[in-house]
Amino acid sequence: MRKLSMEELGRKSAEEFRQADKIPIIVVLENVRSAYNVGSVFRTADAFLLQSIYICGYTAHPPHKEIKKTALGAEETMNWKYFKKINDAIEELKREEYRIFAIEQAVNSHPLQQMDFKNEKLAVIFGNEVTGVEQSTIELTDGCIEIPQLGMKHSLNIATAAGVVLWELVRTRIPITPKRKL
Repeated sequence: MRKLSMEELGRKSAEEFRQADKIPIIVVLENVRSAYNVGSVFRTADAFLLQSIYICGYTAHPPHKEIKKTALGAEETMNWKYFKKINDAIEELKREEYRIFAIEQAVNSHPLQQMDFKNEKLAVIFGNEVTGVEQSTIELTDGCIEIPQLGMKHSLNIATAAGVVLWELVRTRIPITPKRKL
């Protein structure tokens, strides 16, 4: 077994990435305090070819050295927009006809594995590392999606949660390709 080359991986150039059709998912970050977490989300969003990242409140935004350290260049290729108030971001998403979900443990939240959004335009909101998505924000959404957690801990780092949620939302949109020989 050997690692795949960049050509075999089909890695896009920065310009090819910018021009590519994106998966219509927008990540919304609300008051995320760690710029390292923000950079990790940029990198994940780039890996999954997502539409955009909306950065809200006191969440750090590029240019920022800690974002750059974990984003590894994704902060330069990903489309992103800053909103001082999350309400403005949500209003824009509603105008653009996105369904909006907070990623949060809440009454009547939907288990992630039961969601089916194959071709819908989606926005998913990730909140602060300690307090999560604000209740006032949750009230503006179409609902909450919850990552099932089976152990003693019932919380994940925001960058980890973003990876889990975004993969689950993207994997059903990826065309099936022939399996590689093992």
